[in-house]
Amino acid sequence: MALDAIPAVVPAVAPNMPDYALARREFSWAQARAALDGLPGGRGLNIAHEAVDRHVRAGRGPRVAVRYLPLSGRRQEITFAGLARSTNRFANLLGRLGVAPGDRVFACLGRVPELVIAALGTLKARAVFAPLFSAFGPEPLRARVAIGRPKVLVTAQSLYRQKIAAIRAGLEGLEHVLLVRDEPGALPVGTLDFHALLRAASPAFTIEATDPEDAALLHFTSGTTGRPKAAVHVHEAVVAHHATGLLALDLHPDDVFWCTADPGWVTGTSYGIIAPLTCGVKSILDEGDFDAERWYAIVAGERVTVWYTAPTAIRMMMRLGAEVARRHDTSRLRFLASVGEPLAPEAVAWGSKAFGLPFHDNWWQTETGGIMIANFPATEIRPGSMGLPLPGIEAAVVERRADGGVRVLPPGMQGEIALRPGWPSMFRGYLGDPARYRGCFADGWYLTGDLARRDDDGYFWFVGRADDVIKSSGHLIGPFEVESVLLEHEAVAEAGVIGRPDPAAFEIVKAFVSLKPGYAGDEALQRGILALARRRLGAAVAPKELAFLPALPRTRSGKIMRRLLKARELGLPEGDLSTLENPDGPAASPRATAP
Repeated sequence: MALDAIPAVVPAVAPNMPDYALARREFSWAQARAALDGLPGGRGLNIAHEAVDRHVRAGRGPRVAVRYLPLSGRRQEITFAGLARSTNRFANLLGRLGVAPGDRVFACLGRVPELVIAALGTLKARAVFAPLFSAFGPEPLRARVAIGRPKVLVTAQSLYRQKIAAIRAGLEGLEHVLLVRDEPGALPVGTLDFHALLRAASPAFTIEATDPEDAALLHFTSGTTGRPKAAVHVHEAVVAHHATGLLALDLHPDDVFWCTADPGWVTGTSYGIIAPLTCGVKSILDEGDFDAERWYAIVAGERVTVWYTAPTAIRMMMRLGAEVARRHDTSRLRFLASVGEPLAPEAVAWGSKAFGLPFHDNWWQTETGGIMIANFPATEIRPGSMGLPLPGIEAAVVERRADGGVRVLPPGMQGEIALRPGWPSMFRGYLGDPARYRGCFADGWYLTGDLARRDDDGYFWFVGRADDVIKSSGHLIGPFEVESVLLEHEAVAEAGVIGRPDPAAFEIVKAFVSLKPGYAGDEALQRGILALARRRLGAAVAPKELAFLPALPRTRSGKIMRRLLKARELGLPEGDLSTLENPDGPAASPRATAP
């Protein structure tokens, strides 16, 4: 439903960017870089120094950096000084293990302090840090380790037992596994005790000279075909993390900030770890998964002022009603923001009903490294719009031409979001796949793969993906990765996967399979195929629904037409069928669908 624009709310504190138009005219990335310290003696730029050590050098060491809320036990507070010592110990630990600058360190952990320590300690050692989503099953983990070839993996004892032990022998290049104890019993053979090694390491460490273009972070994102993409980001990215924390999230030194994103995704690193630390604010780290009552209690009890969450969570809170939120004291909140998938107009307005504040949607990608388009505190919100480009970001809606170039489209026309390269957190490549990286650019633009339109006032409105990537609960899921596992089942001849709209998750993964001769598409087989997918992929990635088809629609070259599967599923126009292998063959209507 269309809603009227919501004027900028009178702020509780003056926003960092009170005049958007003026900021657009006067902003420069050089000025944003000057707001950071750089390594002492002009030795370059290091993310961990800007996030932690510079605060200690400036006398802010006793300030609380992270407030950790475990599922059991009392909350823990980690100061900047304490975080500096712990991350120094981890950097020294890596040196003892033979980790050199440029080597990769992976972490598969939940929202725990060890994740923050490993991330920043790795960056201090000038190694490359890559977070992995702890809800992944063994196959997605194996695929990502195969691409990144880490020397060290940090994970929890329980996660190792459940997901990694069985595939450990096949993880080439992995020399050390550090386990965080979270269950009783001796550590498995071939693993090391994270905390024992940390205690034995020195708390003193000097970050060596770091080129701003040195690789720092490796973030995985899904594609439509083949293996996942590993986007490389550099230490210079911290300039954008810091600037967008100030401008898009309006972080102030006295804020209590809560980013609910899982650390296995780029948001959980850029805005769950780096941006709040560089801005010197107190950040909430909650071990628990979504639970509305718990979340409301955290907002109230921890006196959260800035809350950055996902549309999926907002929709789930909406289902319970605004009166549930109003049972808690959320009066300290002053700014609400959302990211991960389009935020419906109703969700924007619901924030005002439940909290007295609207949610501010924003848009960015793994490849951009930071927020690119946003609704700001001092600008009006147009419900359903992703907002306006950040100062320093040139964005357009373009159409790809047949000759490989692009044409910038006028307001009102639908096309692909394109960004002019040059911002600090832009990815510098896909690890091991330079051709794929080059294919992201044309005529001086980075082409995002996201479709949108721009109105006369410059606001961007999300339309959808230009490819088959599925957005589910804020996560990007590549259909090929899911299809490959489905094909491992002895009964499956072919498989195709789409995203089906869902009121809570935005999209859920739905699979279509055709069977080999001799198999009947009954409920038992359906359960078996879905169970295999959950075991191998994890519940977050595996299909929620499955339908049997006599045959899947294919092009004459053999490619499954996911577009056609989706059109038939949703009752949409089927479009051009001229390339279909058998246009007059059996219709793609399901014989069975999981509840």
